[in-house]
This record gives sequence, structure tokens and C-alpha cells, in this order.
Amino acid sequence: MTLAPLLAAFVLAATPASFVQAHAQDGAFSEPGGVAGASLTSWAVLGLRAVGQPAPGSLAYLQSQEPSLETSNDVALAALAEEALGARPTALLQRLVVHPNGQIGESLNSTFWGVLALGRASPATTRFILAQQSKAGGFAWYLHGQPDSNDTAAALEALRVAHVTGAPVTRAVRFLRTFQNRDGGFELTHGRGSDAQSTAWAIQGFAAAKVRPPRSAFAYLARLKRPDGSYRYSARYVTTPVWVTSQVLAALAKKPFPLAP
Repeated sequence: MTLAPLLAAFVLAATPASFVQAHAQDGAFSEPGGVAGASLTSWAVLGLRAVGQPAPGSLAYLQSQEPSLETSNDVALAALAEEALGARPTALLQRLVVHPNGQIGESLNSTFWGVLALGRASPATTRFILAQQSKAGGFAWYLHGQPDSNDTAAALEALRVAHVTGAPVTRAVRFLRTFQNRDGGFELTHGRGSDAQSTAWAIQGFAAAKVRPPRSAFAYLARLKRPDGSYRYSARYVTTPVWVTSQVLAALAKKPFPLAP
């Protein structure tokens, strides 16, 4: 077979999942030319499991990395990935500290992730999250911070786990829509420009709220797909393709976190 047919066969076979899978060694994922780590491996696992694809060896790798996890976000992300692989990461979940006011970990964002990893929210945690919703309907990473699209989408996923419906969800969805641009993509903050990861987060947020994601958001992502199956970060930049593609996979599946094993 000549080179041209080989290249054509590669392009036809390349999918987002196969691109991500190609960047694993013994279950540990890394960016091209980069070093494997628990965070990227967790994201890769979540993306692959969202579309029903395996991640051989990743559970053992993540379990081996548990002692090195430092922040509540790191712990919750790894726990979510291990859960998606069918494990019950009891030791990790015990490290998610719930404060008397309901906050989990160090920030508002870590509270969202803590709820997703635990698969539940105490009444105090639910009240804490709702109390942080801005007048416009959005949520921020830090307490009293500037609300953004990604954290608002994450909050919608946490509110789904907490069985919150009604006005708080409606307001958050309305706020999230304000980040969509004319190109169909969503941006992290107003004026920053559309990117694949913010668009993926928005799609998952809508799915969590049981609202149909805009078709134009999927069209935007489709324009960012590369011949090797990966996704560009934006129309201008290609960066961290394994991470970006992993997040897009979950969005394409319209599956919010946490994923069922």
C-alpha cells in the first residue's frame, strides 16, 4: 500500500476517542511530548467513559497516584474518574472536607466538584451553593468572585446532584446563555472569545439542567476538529489537545458529571 492510501485510512480511522487513547502508556495519559499526570488521566478517563470507551490500566494508575493529590479539586476529579471506571474510592471521598457552613474544600469551585464526587449534597452544602449565586444568576470559582461560564456550568451539574430545580436553575441557564458568541461557541468570560472547553462546559451545564444545548454550539465544535481526531482549543490556538479533546468527548455525549460506571 502506498503512503497516500495509508494516510487516508488513518484519517478515516481517527476519532476523538482514538486520539485520546493513543496518548496513554500503562493507563497514564500525557500531552504530546509531555509528562503523564493524575489530572490529565482523570480527564481522559471521564471523556472516554462518557462515550463508552475503555481506559485500560487507568484505574490502577490513578490509585497509585492518590497519595500525591493535594487540593480538594485534585481529589474530587480523581474520585470521579475512578467512579466512572466502576471503583468506589472511599479513601479519596473521606478526604473531601465538608465545613460547617457546607463548603467543601478550599473554594466554591471545589464545592461543586466535591458534590459531584460524593454524588450527594447535604442541606448545608446546597444552601451554601445557592447563597453564592449572583444576582445575574451565575457562579464564580471563588467566594465573591466574578461569575463565569465554566463555573456556572459546574454549578448546574452540582445542583442536579442536589436535586435543585426551579428558579435557581432557570437563572443559571439564562446567565450561561449570555456567554455564547455569534460563531456558536461559548467563552469563559465576556470578551475573551469562544473556546472548545468553555463550549463543552456549557453543553454539559445545559444537559444537567435538562435544557437542550444550542445546535450552534455543536457546529462550533465540529469546526475545531482536526484530521487526527483531536480538537483545537479555539479557532486561533491549538494547545493541550488531549485535555481539550477529553472535555469535548463528554459534551458530545451530552453527559454531565458524575458519570455512571
